[in-house]
Amino acid sequence: MNTEWKAAKEALRRIGVNGSEDNELVVISGYADGVRCIGIGTDAAVFTYDQAPGFAYKIFAPQAISKIPVEVSVYDKLQGSPYFPICYGHGANYLVMSYEAGPTLQDCLLQGIEVPEQVILDVETAREYVRSVGLNPRDIHLKNVIVQDGHAKVIDVSEYVQEGDDKRWDHLVWAYYQFYDRIAGKSIPSWVLDTIKNWYSRIDRMNNNLSLEDFAKRVGDLFSKYMK
Repeated sequence: MNTEWKAAKEALRRIGVNGSEDNELVVISGYADGVRCIGIGTDAAVFTYDQAPGFAYKIFAPQAISKIPVEVSVYDKLQGSPYFPICYGHGANYLVMSYEAGPTLQDCLLQGIEVPEQVILDVETAREYVRSVGLNPRDIHLKNVIVQDGHAKVIDVSEYVQEGDDKRWDHLVWAYYQFYDRIAGKSIPSWVLDTIKNWYSRIDRMNNNLSLEDFAKRVGDLFSKYMK
């Protein structure tokens, strides 16, 4: 078993991650040489450590520590699949995974990096594998898919033990085939993506039956105005 990740144990003790009851992003406190934050969520933040390259450390807020063994069990079931990070171990308040380089799908849209169809196909294959081991591939969205050499790596498996289909990935796939070719390779401003996200979230909160055609028309009109 690879234990080189333990070199970061002392440094990680100096980092604090605090959450809230309102499902807002966690707040980071403390400092340690060589520790760099690469991602922030509502339960945890992810860091790298210069002296232990190749690893990523997901530090959980106190109220979310109970999720660590659950996430470890998910990674145990996903062992051997090339579409997910490797879980190497955990500490009292953190999980250790392989560091996965590359832009997320959201980064690709913001930076004008073209997303090949193979990325979409890889995620579909990954989802099938998740189901085959008795888990539920939820919460797959723009920030949870990394593009590596034209292929996909799916990160954040924390919701795979929950029931229900949030449809987020299905809707992204639909959008990819319906009108991604209109914006492929173009840099999309963050305010455009934020506007679309807010529209989508509002419909989801209201428990409306999402009409993809109506939603796509609004998004298409927005892109048309932006691209003029």
